[in-house]
Amino acid sequence: MSSALNRFLKRLKIQAIALCIGICIIAIAFPSNAYAARTSMSGDYVKDTISVVHQLKEIISVDQDNEERSSEGKESIGLITDYISRYRNRPQVNGSVSFTTMQTALNAMAGHYKTFANRPLPQDLKERLNKELSKAEKIVTNEF
Repeated sequence: MSSALNRFLKRLKIQAIALCIGICIIAIAFPSNAYAARTSMSGDYVKDTISVVHQLKEIISVDQDNEERSSEGKESIGLITDYISRYRNRPQVNGSVSFTTMQTALNAMAGHYKTFANRPLPQDLKERLNKELSKAEKIVTNEF
């Protein structure tokens, strides 16, 4: 009889410990805040496109000997990622000519910075990017 009582108490003790651990996990997890990633995009496609074009043109125009050049790749990649992730899955935008043009320029720029992180943009790529970005800016103002 006492062995049955000991087994029952042992099982009860294990279940009580498991219950306490479960309550502790729940109590720790719920009060913590979940933060979404901050984005620099406002949600207005035309304004965001024009803003990204101007910011990227500024980055492109940075002199190769300038100290700011070291951070331009990371800054560009962050801006490109924000823009593409914001508008790629929006059907009213992603089929437009302006978005396709922007995506072409952004892919070229991001490709260079991901492949050649320590190298400045070559002159021919700078010219192509300026041309594509200007074209996208012109199209987006007329398209929407």
